[in-house]
Amino acid sequence: MQWGRILTAMVTPFTADGKLDLDGARRLATYLVDHGSDGLVVAGTTGESPTLTHEEKIALFRAVKEAVGDRAAVIAGTGTNSTAASIELSREAEALGVDGLMLVVPYYNRPSQEGLYQHFKAIAAATALPIILYNIPSRTGRNMDVTTILRLAEIKNIKAVKEASGDLDQATAILRQAPAGFLLYSGDDSLTLPLMAVGGYGIISVAAHVAGEKMQAMVRAFTAGDVQGAAALHRELFPLFKALFITTNPVPVKEALQMLGLPAGPVRLPLVGATREEKEKIAAALKETGLL
Repeated sequence: MQWGRILTAMVTPFTADGKLDLDGARRLATYLVDHGSDGLVVAGTTGESPTLTHEEKIALFRAVKEAVGDRAAVIAGTGTNSTAASIELSREAEALGVDGLMLVVPYYNRPSQEGLYQHFKAIAAATALPIILYNIPSRTGRNMDVTTILRLAEIKNIKAVKEASGDLDQATAILRQAPAGFLLYSGDDSLTLPLMAVGGYGIISVAAHVAGEKMQAMVRAFTAGDVQGAAALHRELFPLFKALFITTNPVPVKEALQMLGLPAGPVRLPLVGATREEKEKIAAALKETGLL
């Protein structure tokens, strides 16, 4: 299992009238792999998974895997708030030849910690693929506790967690007790370097859509022991990290991609496009970072 340290949580390109743009997805996937992404997470939060149909997700997994082949890992976002539906989608993704799965904490139903454990355990038992757990309480309404993550880390094919709670203490507690080889990815671009400093492995990134090479340089500097160089790059990228979250993700990053002439298209309702003021702030951050 070699996913790499920078996985981009890829947007789902749509046509102007809101249809799935598979050609755009192929072109964007290729661009990302050519510009700093070690792997791609498809149909996650940034991919607007709640508005994609089951059939669209399968078509997207297939198109992205065909586009990048063995050049980069393709991780399919197959987690939903229905265990049975997650198992079905995971099995279909596995049959397409994806390299792993990302499973989000079930949203809206607010299961107990035991419910979370049983949900992920059941999906893991239904597939041979390696799995990344995805903890994002701001979206799901439920934080997955350290003890639950550590219990799940004992399951053979649960290999990593995307920790997007924003809680450095929680991440540190996971890393202190996780089994050897269990990886922790940051779920927040601006916390990539702080999390790596306490033992995190990498980032499942939004900003790598537009700054993948600079983020690779930051990560490589840190892993080579050049902490000051990594910190300087972190500070350089910080305005971009913040601008890409001035409103609900993926609205800002889709605007940024369009500014750079890359396939993205609009967001789907109930999300709406960025305001004029938001667009100005995104453009200013791209210019400040030397990207526009």
